Amino acid sequence: MTRREFLREVAMGSLATCLAASTGGLACRSLFHQPPPNIIIIYTDDQGYADAGCYGAEGFETPNLDKMAANGVRFTSFYSPYASCSPSRAGLLTGCYPPRVGINRVLFPGDKIGLNPAETTIAEMLKPLNYATACVGKWHLGDHPEFLPTRQGFDEYFGLPYSNDMWPVGFDGQPATNWKAKYPPLPLIEGEEPVAYIRTLADQDKLTTLYTERAVKFIRAHRDQPFFLYLAHSMPHVPLGVSEKFRGKSRQGKYGDVIMEIDWSVGEIIKTLRELGLERKTLVVFTSDNGPWLNFGNHAGSAGPLREGKGTTWEGGQREICLMQWPGKIPPGLVCREMASGIDLLPTIAELTGAELPRVKIDGRSIVPLLLGKPGAKSPHEALFYHYENDGQLQCVRSGRWKLHFPHYFRQYEGFEPGKDGYPGPTGRGHTGWALYDLEQDIGERHNVIELYPDVAEHLRRLGEEHMAELRANARPPGRI
Repeated sequence: MTRREFLREVAMGSLATCLAASTGGLACRSLFHQPPPNIIIIYTDDQGYADAGCYGAEGFETPNLDKMAANGVRFTSFYSPYASCSPSRAGLLTGCYPPRVGINRVLFPGDKIGLNPAETTIAEMLKPLNYATACVGKWHLGDHPEFLPTRQGFDEYFGLPYSNDMWPVGFDGQPATNWKAKYPPLPLIEGEEPVAYIRTLADQDKLTTLYTERAVKFIRAHRDQPFFLYLAHSMPHVPLGVSEKFRGKSRQGKYGDVIMEIDWSVGEIIKTLRELGLERKTLVVFTSDNGPWLNFGNHAGSAGPLREGKGTTWEGGQREICLMQWPGKIPPGLVCREMASGIDLLPTIAELTGAELPRVKIDGRSIVPLLLGKPGAKSPHEALFYHYENDGQLQCVRSGRWKLHFPHYFRQYEGFEPGKDGYPGPTGRGHTGWALYDLEQDIGERHNVIELYPDVAEHLRRLGEEHMAELRANARPPGRI
């Protein structure tokens, strides 16, 4: 569909009016005629901002992701909720900044905390509308039964309960002799029970294909009712695993091979939708949980022009690839430069489906006008807030073109020789004082202009302090064993 055809469809009345605000626990009538759309969120792990062809990737091709960009919307200022795994997933599924729901750090096997079952996930929000729900892949929000996806609104779960490097195996594939030796075997869980264990690097090679096959099976099984599929790939988190069909296919090495297989997976999902006549009934979202783990060198991705990577609140840590397609609803070839975040997916899905929002405070806002390419549509956020990966303290505020760094220490990759072939290189401990960057002119955050624009810096400082005061007053606890 061309943009002109799309606008004609809108003018003919295919859109209705949403009757509720984007937050606050009110229900709204579906923005589009019934039945409500299927929802698929494809979430990768540690994929960099520049790790897709449509974002400037070099050394490998991503034709299916590029087709998503051509058929829908490509965001250039989309942020993961956090710069590390567990918190980002908590933010995505609840529509909240991770500190609001008590998930401020990466969770480890056997941790006594997890996403509180009292929180409302996207899956739980959609269940009253008779959605079938499945989580396939990496969970990482608590591995005790009380915290698994089946207790968070998902009818089905198949995947790993945490990161694929949390196992008693070293970087060489041999039994670990360091702190990793204390980890339990890495379980592949179906429902709430292990059905197999990932014991070798060769087992890791199977994960992307296993997840894809299970996702396709779920779509086929639920073609006749609305469904929500959360497909959370373990890759390209180290240790990298890639099937024989993609090994050695890229010019970039194993990392490129892995991304090409993820791109194949996206193609399989969309091909299945097309075969079943569901493509025009389905919103597909592709994004990642945080930036690249740069000290792994050729086994890590690229943040492109952005500074630093995973675990930092520099742009390379949280600005992410984000593509969305819904033929007939999202105009093709749209590029959105407005600020948006993973926390916005829950309220956006609520508006599109007519689901009732959680009856607690959330931080996300609906970005439906941005998806539809409405003329003059702006980000619903005056500001976005970046929190430290271990304790949830505020480190940065972005508002429009401006980004203010509060004084903080950070994980530093620049200036350190990265590792190679799956072995990590060192990182440093950097520090920044108060710093203001104009991201429109300086996407790499190199030129501190705080002395030129002190009023801007002061405004962002006040926004940040007000945000943290409100957050501390209204934060909710994680679930605890």
